[in-house]
Amino acid sequence: MKFLLVLILLGTVFGARAAPPVPDTIAQRLQACTGCHGKEGRAARDGYHPRIAGKPADYLHHQLQGFRDGRRQYALMTGLLDPLSDAYLREIAAYFSSLDLPYSPPAPGPALPAELARRGEALTRDGDPARKLPACAQCHGSALTGVAPAIPGLLGLPRDYLVAQLGAWRTGTRRALAPDCMAQVAQALTADEVGAIAQWLAVQPVPEPAHPASTLPAALPIACGGVPDVTSNVTKVAR
Repeated sequence: MKFLLVLILLGTVFGARAAPPVPDTIAQRLQACTGCHGKEGRAARDGYHPRIAGKPADYLHHQLQGFRDGRRQYALMTGLLDPLSDAYLREIAAYFSSLDLPYSPPAPGPALPAELARRGEALTRDGDPARKLPACAQCHGSALTGVAPAIPGLLGLPRDYLVAQLGAWRTGTRRALAPDCMAQVAQALTADEVGAIAQWLAVQPVPEPAHPASTLPAALPIACGGVPDVTSNVTKVAR
C-alpha cells in the first residue's frame, strides 16, 4: 500500500513538472474576457454579452474606460478593469480590434407588425428630419458596420443587447464622453421606436467583409465626444 502511494505521489510530482508553461501573451491573458464575450470575442449565446472582435479600437478603448471610470454600469466589468492603466486598456482594445473573424447568421427574432418594422428601418436609414433626429446610418456608416477608429457597427448584435443599451442611454445609466450624442438620440426615441430599431437591426445579415468604413461621406450630424471628425481626421474637443 505504501509503495502504491509513493508511486502515485511521484507520478503527480513528475506530471506537474512535465506540464508546459502557460505562454504570457496578450491572447492568453485575455482568455478571461472570452468567458462572457464568447470564443475569440465573437459574442456569447445568451443574447446579451456582445461581440467585441473586430470593433474599432478607439471605440473599445472608450468602453473599457467607461466601465472602469463609471460611465457604464456593470460591476463585473468595473471590478476587472479598475486596477488597469489606460495603456493596458488600449492594448486590450487593439488586440480585439485586430481579430478579423466572420459573423454568425442573425438569430430569428419575434415578428414585428409591418408598420413598426418599416418605422425601424426608416429611422435607421433616414432618421426623422421633422424631429431633427439623425439616422443611425449617418454616424455608423451606410453599411452599418461602423467607422474607424471610434464608431461601432450596429449589425451582428442581439436585439436584447440593443434594447438594453438604448434604454440605458435613455435613463442615464450609460454615458459617454461629452457631448453624449447617443444619449441625445436615445432620449428622443419612444419605447416603441427603440424596440423597432433594435429588432430591425438584429435580423439584418452582416455583409462580408464587415470591416468598419474608413470615412463618412459627410460630417457627423451631431457632435459626439471623443469621436474624430472622420471626414478630416481632426478629433473633436470633448466639452
